[in-house]
Amino acid sequence: MLKDKINTNNVPKHLAIIMDGNGRWAKQQGFLRTIGHESGSESLTKIIEECSNLGIKHLTLYTFSTENWNRPKYEVEALMKVLIRSLKKELKSMLENNIKMNAIGNIDKLPLAAQKVIFDCIEKTKENTKMTLTLALSYGSREELTHLIKEISNKVKNNIISIDSIDDSIINEHLYTHNLPDVDLLIRTGGEHRISNFMLWQIAYAELYFTDVLWPDFKEEDLYEAIISYQKRERRFGKTSEQIK
Repeated sequence: MLKDKINTNNVPKHLAIIMDGNGRWAKQQGFLRTIGHESGSESLTKIIEECSNLGIKHLTLYTFSTENWNRPKYEVEALMKVLIRSLKKELKSMLENNIKMNAIGNIDKLPLAAQKVIFDCIEKTKENTKMTLTLALSYGSREELTHLIKEISNKVKNNIISIDSIDDSIINEHLYTHNLPDVDLLIRTGGEHRISNFMLWQIAYAELYFTDVLWPDFKEEDLYEAIISYQKRERRFGKTSEQIK
């Protein structure tokens, strides 16, 4: 089995996934796009549990982007219903598997019913320690960076911090992901080879893995393939091969 080839001492500490291809999967099957989102949520359950089993400490999922608000109203409404149902279903699993839930983005733009379920899951899982599951909801990296620039500028203006003190650590403190480490591995399903405004600062040194597999078809074996690919790569962070040996 592919799982046996994984070095459990070298799994990514922080895995991020762009879950792409639900709509195309539905079209290929002759279904409405909304059915694709339902099927995608089923893949989600298996992948979350398997990431936890593999010892991955942080899993961040691009669940709904700021750009997704531009989709047809009926599809956005369907996505919100899928989100609510999925979280209600996942809560039991998160509690049983010691998974803590987190959310980043403009959560206040989501429907109140969705906000209620999100904050309920965050509250009920806040003491869990095995893995942190972060959902990026109404999230866009450019918006996040604009937000932090405004925050830092305001602190400089009010003499809370000085311009000379601004460095990577200050910026990290003002990101939505301030309590998360940088991303080690970014997976994008669905065949597209782009980042789509997702965690642009946080993936500065991440390994990128693109697969043609559409998200509803993405199973545990596909996850193993991505991690094995990651483990074959030499992460140098600007150094030479000789320096890191």
